[in-house]
Amino acid sequence: MMKLPSTPRRNRYLAAVTAVAVTAIGIPAVQLVGSSASAVSRVSPDRDQPQFLKRTRTTLVGNLPRIPWEGGSAYWAKFANARAGGWNSASFFPIGCWFCNVSSDQEIAFDKSKGINTYIGMWEGTDFSLFPSNRVYWLGTGLKGQSNTSPYNPGVFLDDEADGTFTPASAGQQHLAALRKTVGSNRFSYANYTSQVIGSDMALSDQLKFVNDYTDAVSVDMYWYSIPFCDWTPYRGNLYAVPIPQKTCRTAHSYGLTNEALRKRDAADGKLQPTWTWIENFNGMSGAPAAPYITPAQLKAAAMSTIIHEARGLFWFNQSFTGACQSANVIREAQYSPTSTCGKKYRANIDAMGVVNNQVKALAPVLNTQSYRWSFGTGIDSMLKLKDGYAYIFAMTDGTAGQRTFTLPPGISGKAVQVLNENRSLPVANAKFTDAFAAETTYHIYRTSLK
Repeated sequence: MMKLPSTPRRNRYLAAVTAVAVTAIGIPAVQLVGSSASAVSRVSPDRDQPQFLKRTRTTLVGNLPRIPWEGGSAYWAKFANARAGGWNSASFFPIGCWFCNVSSDQEIAFDKSKGINTYIGMWEGTDFSLFPSNRVYWLGTGLKGQSNTSPYNPGVFLDDEADGTFTPASAGQQHLAALRKTVGSNRFSYANYTSQVIGSDMALSDQLKFVNDYTDAVSVDMYWYSIPFCDWTPYRGNLYAVPIPQKTCRTAHSYGLTNEALRKRDAADGKLQPTWTWIENFNGMSGAPAAPYITPAQLKAAAMSTIIHEARGLFWFNQSFTGACQSANVIREAQYSPTSTCGKKYRANIDAMGVVNNQVKALAPVLNTQSYRWSFGTGIDSMLKLKDGYAYIFAMTDGTAGQRTFTLPPGISGKAVQVLNENRSLPVANAKFTDAFAAETTYHIYRTSLK
């Protein structure tokens, strides 16, 4: 049985502690290779990446280099339970919740309306039959009536923050190695870590062992909007595997860079696994001092930032332990007490979480294609993919608001960009278009037909 913490989450502060645009641009179907292709770009260089990450080239659009990946949805086909459960479908993207305890179909229906399809952490008396009957997934062991061969139990969550719990680090590694042996080959193993595995507080050799030796999917939690890390003196974010600038530390951009840093650690052994990301849906702090609560705009932007930086799953920290609004299950509070003083705040955040989750879910067939690298312009952090005759550009700023001009790569020749859900369009001239990002949390979705 996986180890469940005595409280729903340990303190990230003690453990180690965007404007976003999604642009769909029409391209000629003749330019596609096979049934689909994809392209991605980011401003951040990869000069520190292992050589194997720099090899692949394509002639599809401007001879762009590919972003290395683990294989998208096809990755899950090697695990029998995940394959039977449809995780290898291009339309599936894992979106999960931590200690989102459920006791009824009604509760799961509410969660599904907010885009949740996967659960981690649960009261051990939970009836496992709720998962197959509602077509959602449980990553763990030990529930009432659980079947370890069920397609609705595709993987096992080994433990939370073993890198920050055990001393010395080797004790945590031995703990995970023992848990890994109990999983079997039909399910995948997953673990979540603190930012120690991408920071300066742990030997690099131990960071690489934690990230690479025990899991088939891995994540790091670091709640930039709602913990004091950005104000610490001396500031240490510049020592991360991918440096986090202090000037833009408390922005959505930092969540994306965190996932990029984890991908860098994961790539060190020459093998890639899905890297997932954790975001607080209300608060990421426990104990004093009281921390700020993430806003609806911030949590949406943080999620999109991690997607741009190649996160393969979104998972939500679902508790609040500081300040006036404290809850062991924010989602349930939003469902059952939406008109109380704190309930109104919970509901606003959970509704926003649902918006971004469902946007990601709708884009799963695009997100599950491989990406290519392209820099669209100064101050833009971006991802470009090709799918079924369209190019999709996911873009955010570098943590600062303002106007940005995008330069399209060769092979993309749309004449106008439609801004979805905003009833406006933008002209494309000389392969360039310009848009404004009112805040670092702003994001848009663009689409244009060809000519």
